[in-house]
Amino acid sequence: MVVAAALLLAIAVSLAGSLAGSSAESADNTVRLTVDYGDGVTKTIDSLAWAKGNTVLDAMKEATARRHGISFSFTGTGDATMLTKIDDVASEGGGAGKKNWRYWVNGAYGDRSFATFALQAQDDIVWRFTTEQGQ
Repeated sequence: MVVAAALLLAIAVSLAGSLAGSSAESADNTVRLTVDYGDGVTKTIDSLAWAKGNTVLDAMKEATARRHGISFSFTGTGDATMLTKIDDVASEGGGAGKKNWRYWVNGAYGDRSFATFALQAQDDIVWRFTTEQGQ
């Protein structure tokens, strides 16, 4: 009876460790998305699922499924994909002083289409409605 109790205790401890590890692993396999509307309002969506090969576009699609998530529109495909709108805020197009949606990952300005920018686990994506590179 003592051996059976010890065996059950060992199994319970092992399972608890596995579950804790799974939780930590799943938390590590996420990204965060912050949307700065340029008027003092921001929205942050934490713990978006991440998998190898995911792009900024994939993270945004994941955010649309969240309660109080986002909606967005874009044109083009691949390298030519351009974001045109997040929620009710549309890009203004070209010209001096015009605001458009621009993104940063881990503080670095997005230097390519958001549809092709590959993310890593724990990346922090920020979309800002701003003039050229936030200037």
